[in-house]
Amino acid sequence: MFGIAWGVVSIVLMVAAGEGLRVGQKKQAESFARDLMIVFAGRTSLQAGGTRAGRRIFFETTDVPILQSDSPSCRYVMPELGQDGMNTHSSYNTGLPIVTGSYPEFTEIRSINIEQGRFYNWQDVNEKRRVAFVGSEIKKQLFGSRNPVGETIYINDHPYVVIGVMRNKEQDSSYDGWDVNKVFVPFSVMQEDFPNKAPATALSVDRLLVQPRSVEEHEACKSQIRAALGRIHHFDPTDKEAAGIWDTLEEAKAFAKMTDGMKYFLGAVGITTLFLGGIGVMNVMLVAVRERTREIGVRKAVGAPADSILHQFFAETVIIVALSGGLGLFIAYGLCGLVNLMPMPPFFAGLLPTWQSGAVAIFMLGSVAMFAAMYPARRAASIDPIEALRYEAGG
Repeated sequence: MFGIAWGVVSIVLMVAAGEGLRVGQKKQAESFARDLMIVFAGRTSLQAGGTRAGRRIFFETTDVPILQSDSPSCRYVMPELGQDGMNTHSSYNTGLPIVTGSYPEFTEIRSINIEQGRFYNWQDVNEKRRVAFVGSEIKKQLFGSRNPVGETIYINDHPYVVIGVMRNKEQDSSYDGWDVNKVFVPFSVMQEDFPNKAPATALSVDRLLVQPRSVEEHEACKSQIRAALGRIHHFDPTDKEAAGIWDTLEEAKAFAKMTDGMKYFLGAVGITTLFLGGIGVMNVMLVAVRERTREIGVRKAVGAPADSILHQFFAETVIIVALSGGLGLFIAYGLCGLVNLMPMPPFFAGLLPTWQSGAVAIFMLGSVAMFAAMYPARRAASIDPIEALRYEAGG
């Protein structure tokens, strides 16, 4: 019974642990971005259109409307420009945050949630208003426990009015720093006050943020962006060095495959344990048949049919398996509930039992019950009554 119970516990807990890891990682990934591709400009590695390999590529603001119109599978295409270590001060303290500028939809694709106030909108962008949305850590550094909304901060001596504060978030990855340590300003103001100084043109941007319309259109969106960038900047669209893409969707799929493999492996270990428990039950019932041989002989001698003997031992075995399996399910779900009351580390959402794992445990338990019950029951039913009455236990 312990073997059966432990097998059920193993199946449920191991699958629940794999599911908790999958869900936890998914939440962490979504805290960084939702279905996002970050496109970085690089150098060409292939010759195209008579141009040499090794040519530096610079993305520009004027590329964005062309990319949006030429990429129907992409929901958003937007530029991003950032500067780190910007000298910033309020009336209370100073700091060196990362300052970044993009379009208002940045909050949606980069999972930026609002704690106070608001994020900048298109009116702010079009009118080039010097407004700022601050990360949760920068808010603490510049204002402490004070309400920063409506206050003025100075970024490299340019005055910006704080219009909102970001809600704190756990972030699993980044390409230019943690969002909680940033100040977000409208793209038009960012480009005017803090232009990209590396290339010759002031219209250049650090990177492009691209979101497909749906998961199904992900590959089409990526292909369309590469093709459009190749036409605009005269490089081969297959040249991944000219336009490198960090694809969060591909990363999520790869991690999902890893966690699914782990979950199936752990479930297989639990199923093996369950079958070993079933073999133990079968052996115990075989011993019971041997020890109760005279009892079986007496029952047969007074007219009990073989089916009655078979049903008796089959029922006894099923009861043992059902009780131990039910106990295992109770323990497993109880442990999941207790563990989930504790604080969970990052990337792990707790022990999350699924109905599929419970269904698999019940199905496997039924199979084990049939396997463990049938052979001992048939052995008991096939005993000759005369030989059974002559049998001496231990002889």
